[in-house]
Parts: sequence; structure tokens; C-alpha cells
Amino acid sequence: MTRWRIPAALLVPLAWGAWLPAAGAEGDALQAQAPHPGKAAYDKWCAGCHGDTGAGDGEAAAYMLPRPRDFTRGVYQVRSTASGELPTDADMLRIVEEGMPGTAMPEWKSRLSAKERSDVVAYIKTFSRFFTGAPPTPLSFGNAPAESESALTEGEQVYRKLECFKCHGDAGRGDGQSAASLKDDWGHPIRAADLTQSWNFNGGASVEQIHARLRTGLDGTPMPSFSDAVDAKVITEEQLWQVAQYVGSLSPKTRPEVREVIRARLITGPLPTGPTDTLWSAIDAAYVPLVGQIIQKPRWFLPTVDGVWVQAAHDGARLTLRLSWHDPSRSPDPAWDEWLARIVQTATDADGAIPATQGPDRLVVQFPKRVSDETEQPYFLGGNNRRPAYLVRWSSDSERVEEGVGTGLGRFTALPGDADFSHAAHFEKGEWQLQLGRALVPRDTAAAPAFHPGQAVPIAFFAADGSNGELEVRGSVSAWYSVYLEVPTPITVYVQPVLAGLLTAGLGVFVVFRAQRRGPRADGPNLEG
Repeated sequence: MTRWRIPAALLVPLAWGAWLPAAGAEGDALQAQAPHPGKAAYDKWCAGCHGDTGAGDGEAAAYMLPRPRDFTRGVYQVRSTASGELPTDADMLRIVEEGMPGTAMPEWKSRLSAKERSDVVAYIKTFSRFFTGAPPTPLSFGNAPAESESALTEGEQVYRKLECFKCHGDAGRGDGQSAASLKDDWGHPIRAADLTQSWNFNGGASVEQIHARLRTGLDGTPMPSFSDAVDAKVITEEQLWQVAQYVGSLSPKTRPEVREVIRARLITGPLPTGPTDTLWSAIDAAYVPLVGQIIQKPRWFLPTVDGVWVQAAHDGARLTLRLSWHDPSRSPDPAWDEWLARIVQTATDADGAIPATQGPDRLVVQFPKRVSDETEQPYFLGGNNRRPAYLVRWSSDSERVEEGVGTGLGRFTALPGDADFSHAAHFEKGEWQLQLGRALVPRDTAAAPAFHPGQAVPIAFFAADGSNGELEVRGSVSAWYSVYLEVPTPITVYVQPVLAGLLTAGLGVFVVFRAQRRGPRADGPNLEG
């Protein structure tokens, strides 16, 4: 068997991506090479997702959606360069430092030093043959025009003219008619961004950053660049800025603050009659984040629902909750069969096969079976045999509510008789709204917990999107929070400040009166001159 030897001068080592000089007197002997300065940090922190050779095939890749970047292809989403071009070093460094919100890519500025981050960027570039020649030139985007109501109105009209709603939906919740068929350039399913959750925007949430994404597109995804539309005078540059301003207006100004205690407002009049009742607009909503259930098999790393907005009210006799969450489909929905088929092909089934047919959407509200100041919360995944949980389960197939005892995920025993909880559900433009109501003291206090004003009631949530292959165990879960049932404000809260003010004013008048009665002292200064 003939063995071919390649001269050292022709070797192109992966770690450096540059031609090596001949080995001098050693001829074609291989030169000893030091590893690339960025290799150690990459191997330790990046290879698990992106793979040893940067091909996006690390051990964790199959559990992620979207998939980790394949560096060998030289295709990058967040750039300051034109569509189809490579990113600048500054673009790549920014992603390493800040991460990619809405994906599994975290920020590394808190763990890696500035030198390590720069070295990692340089090492990543060695994985692709495209990083040669002159560096790419960033685009100049200019400055955003002044924002106004008329500009936002114009931005919404251009949003529709450019047919952004076909993917992102009329309300921007990622539920457009094309959302179920979206895939990246390699056939993996990819979600249309929920434009009402700016904290998950790839590349940042400022108007300038949104505008940059509109100009450059997100290469490798269905999100195009609209620079051609500006160049062809289909729209103006100002109108594209107005689209960016409109998109920015769809989200809260700041990321929702997570609070451990949710206040159930005490209402003296009638409670809301349904999830669309205007009374809810006057009641604060608390945001509860949810994450994929990856504790108990079958685990789920690709959940749809990542948060629930909770509003609560009571009148001293009944507790009413309104729960709102975003879901691009009302499952089961035949239009989303294509999405589920692609999820089945893409997602790992290491913990068991993913259902090939859609199930209903689900929401489970979890309480302890007994509520007191000394209550120890059950295991957050539906309780266990030692400390069962009281569960209220809702599903979209029959829009029914069941009450029962949970001893773990998927282990539910329904209580006999009709449910104490009344309910009403509403789905519109990618959002579920579910109202649940129950007497504070249930019919059977041995089977269900009693709630009392002035008490903090532990509460937790589980959500599942049937169009995404999620069931009773596969879905997203929250930690424990509390709903505090407000009590009437004591009259002393109002009276004491008034009394304190009157007392202070009275003392002031008394001091002035005494001073006037005493007159000037004989040995005091002569103020008349």
C-alpha cells in the first residue's frame, strides 16, 4: 500500500487557517504548533453546543430550537453587514459578550475575560474557509427620526404593506398564517418572533437594533432584508424606521419584573364575569416565567409557553383569576400538522417518541392541599405521594376544568362530582385568556384547600402546547409563587395621618401664640433700629 506524504509547506492546519512555512532543514517534517489561543476556552464553554469542529453538532444541539450556529457555513443572523455577507469581528464579539436572547446562547462577558472573548472569536473564524481577504464593511444606518403617534400609525400600515403579519401575526405574537411552515435553511423548524416580547429579540430591542435587523435580515432564517425594498423605492428609509418604531411599541418598555407575591385585589362590587371583562384592565398583572420541564422523563427542551400573566381579585367570598399566555395555535389545529411533523423529525426522542398527532392546549394551576402560614409547599412538579398537590386542570379540546389530587406529573386523580371552579376561556390572535373562579371555602374542605383574606396562597403553573407535541408531562413549568388576598384597609390608616397633621398644625399655632404673648425681651436686640 502506497503512503502519500504531503509537504509541510502545503499543510493548512485547522487551528490557524494559514499556510505554514517549510520546516527549513527538516524539509517536509511537521512543525510543532502551539494550540490556537482561543481553543481552550472554546473547547470548555462552546463545543458542547457548537461541536468540536464548529459544525453546530455538539452533544446538546439536539435539545435546542433554534439549533446552535454551524460556524463552518459562515452564515450569521445578527450582523451590521448586508444580507449574505460575513459579520464583522465586532458583530461576533457582541454576540459572544451579550448572547442571543430567545435562544440557548448565553452571555459570556461575566465569565470570560476580554482577551478570552477576543481569542474565541478569532478561533471561531478558523472553522470557515470564508473568512479570507478584506474584512467586511458594516452598513451605515443613520439615526432614528422622532417618534410620534402618526409615525407609529404609518409604521403599522407599512408593517402590513410588507406583509410582516403573515409570519408575526396581526398583533405581533408570532401566529401568522405562515408561522406553522417556517423553517431555517437546513430544514429545522423556526418560530416567528413574538414581537410583544422584546426581551427575547435576537440582536437587541432598541429601535436602532430593530431597524438594523430590518435592513440586514437574519441570514439562514425566513426573515429577509428590506434594504432592497428601500432601494427599489417600494418604501422609504423613514418608513422602515417607522416600522421599527411600531414593532418596538408592541412590547412593554421594560422586561417584566418577576415578583414572588401576586396581589388579589379586594373588590367591593361585582367580580369580572369573564376573561374579556373590562374590569380586568384596572387590575395589575404579574408575570410568571415558565421553562421547559427537564427534570422528569420524558423531558422537554422545546416548550412554546415561556410565561403566564396572572391577575387576581376577590370579594371576600370568591377568588377569581385571569391567566393569559401566548400560543401561536389553538390546538389541535390541522394547519399546524406540518409544524409538528418537523418537530418530530428535529427534536430528540431520547426519552420516548414524540406524539405524531396534536393534542389539546393545557394549563394546570397547582395549590397545596392545605393552606396555612406553616404550609410546606408540595414538590413543584405536581406534588408526590408524601405531599400531594391540589390541581385545577384546563384543556382546550373540550374547554373543561377538572379538580383533583396530584402525586406527580401525569399522576392525577379527579375529585368526584362537579368542579367547584367556574371557568371561561378566550383565544384570539395568538393569546389564551382563561378565567377561573371559586368560593374561598370549597364545598369539601377535606378534598380542596380553603383560602382566607390576608393569606398568601402558594400557586404554581404547568402549560402545554398540543401543536408542539406537548402533553401532560412534556411542557413548561413554573416555580412556586403566592397569591395574597387583600384585606380591607383599617380606618386607622386614613385617620392617623390626618390626626398627625392636625396635631402638628395645632402645636405650631400654639408656639406662635405663646411667642406673641411673651413679646420682645427687655435685654434683646432692638429690631426697630
